Amino acid sequence: MAKFLPINKDDMKERGWDQLDFVLVSGDAYVDHPSFGVAVIGRVLENRGYKVGIIAQPSWQNVDDFKVLGKPRLGFLVTSGNIDSMVNHYTVAKKKRNDDLYSPGGKSGYRPDRASIVYSHRIKEAYKDVPIILGGIEASLRRFAHYDYWSDKVRRSILLDAKADLIIYGMGERQVVEIAEALESGIPVHEITFIKGTVYKTKDKDRPYEPLILPPYDEILKSKKRYAESFLLQYKNIDSITGKQLVETYGSHYVVQNPPHEPMTQSELDDIYSLPYTRAYHPIYEKMGGIPAIKEVKFSLISNRGCFGNCNFCALTFHQGRVVQSRSHQSILNEAEKFVQEPDFKGYIHDVGGPTANFRHRACEKQEKYGICKDKQCLFPKPCKQLKIDHQDYLGLLRNLRELPNVKKVFIRSGLRYDYLIHDKNDQFFRELCQHHISGQLKVAPEHISSQVLNKMGKPERKVYEGFVRKYHKINENLGKKQFLVPYFMSSHPGSTLKDAIELAEYLRDLGYMPEQVQDFYPTPGTLSTCMYYTELDPRTMEKVYVPKSAHEKAMQRALIQYRKPQNYNLVYEALVKAGRKDLIGFGKKCLIRPSNVGTSLKANKTKGNRTIRNHKRKKQ
Repeated sequence: MAKFLPINKDDMKERGWDQLDFVLVSGDAYVDHPSFGVAVIGRVLENRGYKVGIIAQPSWQNVDDFKVLGKPRLGFLVTSGNIDSMVNHYTVAKKKRNDDLYSPGGKSGYRPDRASIVYSHRIKEAYKDVPIILGGIEASLRRFAHYDYWSDKVRRSILLDAKADLIIYGMGERQVVEIAEALESGIPVHEITFIKGTVYKTKDKDRPYEPLILPPYDEILKSKKRYAESFLLQYKNIDSITGKQLVETYGSHYVVQNPPHEPMTQSELDDIYSLPYTRAYHPIYEKMGGIPAIKEVKFSLISNRGCFGNCNFCALTFHQGRVVQSRSHQSILNEAEKFVQEPDFKGYIHDVGGPTANFRHRACEKQEKYGICKDKQCLFPKPCKQLKIDHQDYLGLLRNLRELPNVKKVFIRSGLRYDYLIHDKNDQFFRELCQHHISGQLKVAPEHISSQVLNKMGKPERKVYEGFVRKYHKINENLGKKQFLVPYFMSSHPGSTLKDAIELAEYLRDLGYMPEQVQDFYPTPGTLSTCMYYTELDPRTMEKVYVPKSAHEKAMQRALIQYRKPQNYNLVYEALVKAGRKDLIGFGKKCLIRPSNVGTSLKANKTKGNRTIRNHKRKKQ
């Protein structure tokens, strides 16, 4: 039976270990499941014969928790967890969240802001001479100077702020093994400058070999144009075949990014997912209410990684990359066969997917030899002629899973690219999706309907989504099923004016639908949209981009999407007046709101909309 990796000296003693080779420090609670990066890296190293322990969510006020496993022989591996610690802690309105699905009982407060930096500093206090290697999404997306939404500043590379030795960017399994082997062979950590998919720092300007030089840090601090130029160079060098070594200058220091590592082969992925995970959270959390994040993934299957969808607001391009890698059917079936025997399995596989569920292969054959295109996208603005659109492999996998004993239903809950699906001339997958793999409703993400906003998002034009909707309803009608679509929309994305937000509100009015959830654009590190948000430039063209930045305008754009909610009345009224659209205030069928509520609502001054207005005025004062 699989054992958890050691979390204390007693666990080490039970294994007969006096010292560990590596200690993993994580901002998440310890969940030994392949959906959790720490579990994967720990098991990969264990499989290579290294002694590995885990310090999960250490108290950061002093160094005591960082010494609980003793000094590791080779190094500390540090991550904030599965989510950037700032995103984990704060809403887009910069309000503190009360919950944390990756912590005991779902409660917040178990990790610090900027966890990777704080943990690294404490480790340095405890053991000055032990190598520190950063990994995970927080470090990966902050590997160069980056706009930090929460402080509204451009921060340095996290490598410098954390005073760490290396960053592993991307998924990291290959890199961590190569680093381990280099350290094991006696190479000092400051000499480990040759591993793909890593970032190092140096004072030797001649160490990088024929690199591309990014604008220096002091220049991008002063010039948003230079920031955009730097981002574009990074954006065009994310492929393992075409990517160049990149250098960012900080006075006498240089931060050097080696080209990305090659995508994983199918057999390598299969090996990773066959490692002896317990597929559970550590028993120490049971009395604390467990770890909520396990619920959705415990009976889910990761089918792939990477995404060629390349939405501008998504950081996957910089983290997992645009080359899709997939596991074999047998590997996925083997994993499913393990958990369908568990006593709490109720017959439902919750998901079979990844970043994009219906991507199971590279976008085109050309990528294997020449890499991804630097100046073209696979699906935007229209599908590339070279794009391979085929769902047969994914369909075969789903059919095999449906045939497993004790399986009642196989759901797909990962995002589906409807624009990829609608262009498949073979309707077989679409029919079986509606027949077998959804339960009453399908969630999709058109994000917006304004052509101006969609263009800045990197999403297909409105008519593509409308074509998908028609086909979805037709297929369900033919199947005799009454199933619905739940579209997700985003407010306040760069490029979105009040006019665009009203256009979306009118679309929803005509649809007779009001979304229960709206995602306000969140400028997280590593996305093209965040670059546009900060610089107000499109880095690809250097054209000016309108960006809604004030809290009040963002509140108005969000309220317009949910214009029927009484608490949004005043914000919607103000937005319509400001945009010169009083024709939408009245009693006609095309009106969004009625005029009769204005006096009473404004006088009462108790709605959420008024609170937003008052708070905005205080901030301006």
